[in-house]
Amino acid sequence: MNMIYQHSAMLLFAILQLFSLPAIAQDAATDFLSADFHRGRRELVRKMMPENSVAVFFANAERNRANDVDYIYHQNPDFYYLTGYKEPNAVLLIFSEDQNDGSNSVYDEVLYVQERDPRAEQWNGKRLGVEGAKSTLGFKTVFNGSEFAKASTEFKNFDSVLFFDFENDYRDSKDTADLFDLIRNFKEKTDYPADYDPAKQRLYTMIKSTDVENSANVAQTLGRYLSNDDKLKEDALLSGFVNATDDNLRSEIKAKVDLELSANNLNSSKLSEIMSTLRETKTEAEMALLKKAVEISAVGQVEVMKAMHPKMSETEIQGVHEFVYKKYGAEYEGYPSIVGGGNNGCILHYIENSKPEVGDDLVLMDLGAEYHGYTADVTRTIPANGKFTKEQKQIYDIVYNAQEAGIKASVVGAPFQAPGQAASQVVTEGLLQLGIIEKDDESRTYFPHGTSHYLGLDVHDKGTYQAFKPNTVITVEPGIYIPEGSDCDKKWWGIAVRIEDDILITDDGPVNLSAMAPRTTKEIEKVMSQSSALEDFELPVLN
Repeated sequence: MNMIYQHSAMLLFAILQLFSLPAIAQDAATDFLSADFHRGRRELVRKMMPENSVAVFFANAERNRANDVDYIYHQNPDFYYLTGYKEPNAVLLIFSEDQNDGSNSVYDEVLYVQERDPRAEQWNGKRLGVEGAKSTLGFKTVFNGSEFAKASTEFKNFDSVLFFDFENDYRDSKDTADLFDLIRNFKEKTDYPADYDPAKQRLYTMIKSTDVENSANVAQTLGRYLSNDDKLKEDALLSGFVNATDDNLRSEIKAKVDLELSANNLNSSKLSEIMSTLRETKTEAEMALLKKAVEISAVGQVEVMKAMHPKMSETEIQGVHEFVYKKYGAEYEGYPSIVGGGNNGCILHYIENSKPEVGDDLVLMDLGAEYHGYTADVTRTIPANGKFTKEQKQIYDIVYNAQEAGIKASVVGAPFQAPGQAASQVVTEGLLQLGIIEKDDESRTYFPHGTSHYLGLDVHDKGTYQAFKPNTVITVEPGIYIPEGSDCDKKWWGIAVRIEDDILITDDGPVNLSAMAPRTTKEIEKVMSQSSALEDFELPVLN
């Protein structure tokens, strides 16, 4: 190696030593969810399924980055939740009742996996295969994916075939048992209609399950769906139900809807309901992983606070966060990292992170580590030079107080909208006091997004959006964004503040899982005055 590379390697080694964070010494981590956990989740799905039904789950698609390079594979969270299987080209069948294969072999689930292939494994890593899925994941009935095409499962014999409809973002490879072929075989076996519309089916199902006395309320709900979708608006039955003037007419339309639904046994809405209910609340095993992801992300925020200076680029700031994630063994980022200096922070999902120097601006940092499938979502906004200006502090304190109100409202039994309502009121009052707005309804100009979402296997995790339950994790993330050119005093332009924490809802009140990352202006300035392990980390100058 030449001297420049040797010098860089020595510096990298030195910085790795400076960060005295725990590293994994084994060949592989051992703190993943257990086979018993995944088996228990499948049992709960089975109990929530309709009688005489089969649930079909497909693994995520492999997605191409460019030419012959794919993106790093990431499993469908539902599939991982139920199986622990991390490979592509797989399908899981769960049956509501025991099945018999004709030779007195009884089973209630089947997993189809990608086949072992020594050549493919030499390039891309070992596959579990049939035996691995049995021994590692605890499945009893496992076949290679190629067996799915000739499987004896008669989907037409079930009252309901539950599945998530397809996004058509998968390719047909040379493999004859890839996801493309698994889905094609499923469609053939179920007589999947060429014009199948999952949105229409979901609304038809809503009409079918509606009592006559509630039909007017349901019609209003359907009307909101139709107003946002011209294709649905063109459907005669849906439009007829919405515009019907009496219950008799709605009853007639309901009978026609029942007839339409009976044309096949496909149901692409029930699994969403089941999985949202299950994934909304977390088990103790899930919380151990989610807490670790959150704490890793909080440490990243602290280390960046120590390292921050005006000459840092947005990309460099992103890199420090993600270095901490990797040091702790987090496999991925939970979502594309957002690092916005100054006016860039006003772009809610700004991921370019291309500003060469952040200068004396506020820097909004919205990032989260993904640890063993579970992702954090933590945002801090800090002054690049270590000190808030008067105007920056005024805006920051409004957001902080709004977040405090939102967290306080995050209690068992409260409606999902409670944190947002509490936070919005504080933001509105604060903006009025500063003269940035003149009327309450102008607040949405500067606080245009929701305050909370569920957190777990997805950064925007599945949930019912009903009243809060114990062991639910949500974010509370109010913000104020004043882009350049806004209709207010220029002294506020370019100020963007978001504070986001991950909140566990318990019977004893909300718990801030990301509290180790400072939130008040005083605490942030104190941490930013501390020395950083990165201060002596300098790379060679490149021309």
